[in-house]
Amino acid sequence: MRGIVQYAINHRVVIYFFCLILFIGGIISFFTLGQLEDPVFTVKKAVVTTKYPGASPEEVELEVTDRIETAIQEMPQVKHLYSISRAGESIIEVDIKEQYWSDRLPQVWDELRRKVNDITPKLPPGAEKPLVGDDFGFVYGFVLALTGDGYTYKELEDYAKVIKKELSLVKGVSRVGLWGVQQKTVYLDISESQLAELNLTAETVTNTLEKQNMVVNAGFVDDTTNRFRIAPTGDFTSPEEIGELILRPGPNDIITNLVAASQETNLDLKGFDRAIREESSNVIRIKDVARVKTAYREPPVTMMRFDGQDAIGIQIAGADDVNIVKVGNRLYKALDQIVRHLPVGVEVHKVAWQSDLVDSAVNGFIISLAMAIGIVLIVLIIPSGFRMGAIIGSNLIITILGTFIYMAIKEIPLQRMSLGALIIALGMMVDNSIVVSDAIAVKLRQGMNRAQAAIEGAGASGWPLLAATLIAVLAFFPIFASREDAGEYCRTLFVVVAVSLILSWVIAMVVTPLQCIDFLKAEKKGEVQDEFDRPLFRRLRKVLSKLVQLRILMIGILAGLLVAAVFGFGFVKQMFFPDSTRPQMMVDYWAPESTRIQDVAEQTKRMEEEIIKNPNVESVTTFIGAGPPRFYLPVDPEKPYQSYAQLIINFKSYKDVDPFIAEFMPWTEQHMTDAMIRFRKYAVGPGDAWKFELRISGPGEADLTTLRNLGDEVKAIGEKSPYGADWRLDMRNPVLKVVPEY
Repeated sequence: MRGIVQYAINHRVVIYFFCLILFIGGIISFFTLGQLEDPVFTVKKAVVTTKYPGASPEEVELEVTDRIETAIQEMPQVKHLYSISRAGESIIEVDIKEQYWSDRLPQVWDELRRKVNDITPKLPPGAEKPLVGDDFGFVYGFVLALTGDGYTYKELEDYAKVIKKELSLVKGVSRVGLWGVQQKTVYLDISESQLAELNLTAETVTNTLEKQNMVVNAGFVDDTTNRFRIAPTGDFTSPEEIGELILRPGPNDIITNLVAASQETNLDLKGFDRAIREESSNVIRIKDVARVKTAYREPPVTMMRFDGQDAIGIQIAGADDVNIVKVGNRLYKALDQIVRHLPVGVEVHKVAWQSDLVDSAVNGFIISLAMAIGIVLIVLIIPSGFRMGAIIGSNLIITILGTFIYMAIKEIPLQRMSLGALIIALGMMVDNSIVVSDAIAVKLRQGMNRAQAAIEGAGASGWPLLAATLIAVLAFFPIFASREDAGEYCRTLFVVVAVSLILSWVIAMVVTPLQCIDFLKAEKKGEVQDEFDRPLFRRLRKVLSKLVQLRILMIGILAGLLVAAVFGFGFVKQMFFPDSTRPQMMVDYWAPESTRIQDVAEQTKRMEEEIIKNPNVESVTTFIGAGPPRFYLPVDPEKPYQSYAQLIINFKSYKDVDPFIAEFMPWTEQHMTDAMIRFRKYAVGPGDAWKFELRISGPGEADLTTLRNLGDEVKAIGEKSPYGADWRLDMRNPVLKVVPEY
């Protein structure tokens, strides 16, 4: 170690130039670092959705879900499979094992698609092609609600599309989508009486429509030197053209009409031939038997409201490698220009705005850094003087700036874990410089010359400090080595702590000795005295001597404190990730299965009216029919359910969340007795919507009623426990159905 210090002393220009590079490069790197709310981690989940119109849940389970699950289970990467089989639809969730991170997941998804494609031909007729969705880690950090008082839904949708197009051009924006847009549909209101008068059936209309808009190969035409592709026209370009389509009676209609005519009049062979030609030549258009109109699908699949007004959501995602704060500022400017051109009554509201939270976190780190430097200076200046405090404070700044350079090189953005690592390391970064500078100061006070004092003081402390630094670094290594989701999420915590602490040791070995040589005062000759013969140490010696005399009492006190600490540890709340400080919360509304989405919208509107009365609530946004877009990475959006809604409540401060829950929960228990209401706060890090899950399984042909009864028994036992809340069966409640009997 003495050789390293000697080299630094002999090449002080190089060392100070190195410090200048760290200082300037660190400042530049800080402003080029990406800024995100959470570290990027992979959501190891895919969903396979298959439509099977008209099938019962049992038919979907046996004919679709079971076959696809069997194929997927052949993959060794699969950890768990969860499936929902409901009338006309199969939903299979595929959870991948934790060790498959972002670098290996694309190959896993490719294999999953191959497995699904291989089983698709074996699905029953009528089942649609399965759709595999694996893009669940995409975060729409910016969510807007577009409302229009007095405007039709179509007008609101047109404005939303214009805003979407404009925002997609903003630098740093990777994707813009709309949420809650209703599906446009062309309805044919067919008159049964007119069909009967014309001796036609609804099947005739269906067959005509299917054949008209088909894309077929019409062939080619050759001339002497060229071949021309035949491109027939006739595709529908507007709903009105559907009404002009000529109905062509099918063979069944013609035969039915001929049989009816032959019963009224005796037709010979020529009469039959004439009747067939007449039936085939009748010109009847769809508008003669039906009214063509365009409208939105009823019932809607999803609905959205903002503060009680119907709304359309605009979801915006930034790229992974950008400074999300800068993207947010650009979006602010773009929205300011867009809003100026919107008519009166059309308004844009913020539901979630990631850049504000990130900017607040970064500013909080800067404040913490300034406070740490100030505390270090004050604590060191009082006993050691201004020079010592300035040396250690400058080393702390250089260490942090050097860490920024490494983060910029390795593309580690400023996010929850990297900022947390820097804050954790702040208290440890100064230790190496404190020990080295104090050792050199002691040597100087003992009368040793400056260079020799620097070599001896730093050299003697080098190995112990390196060992202590490595021990502190390795304390965080288990997080880095973990292959679980938490390990991937917290990976940068270890990396940043390790780099900053090791860099602090390097600076303490090569920079601190030079600073001590150049700035610390040396004792004058004849003024050398015993280092510990000072008033403070003399008082400390007296206290220690007294405690040694009372050693039995002191050992007893320490043993009692140890027992009290062990006992008190049992009352400490334990959690790996704490609750987030987002000034938001979620309220899940689960109505009984088969509840109409219109009724869910009506009930949640009552909740909105009550919530808005709270003075600490800034806004409430309701997503009906499905969960909102993923605007916070750790939260999985809920799958589509017509009986489900989620309310996102924005508060003035995160401190208002708990008082609101305590106030509003009794109201929901009194007024929302037919639904399950869940109050959920956002958490930090990966997590599950349901913290505990118990699976009751049986043979492949197990009776569903028996499984449900067992689930109800377990649920009844759990509801008696004071440690749990919000107990639910994923099988949901039985629903009634209409069974026509012929």
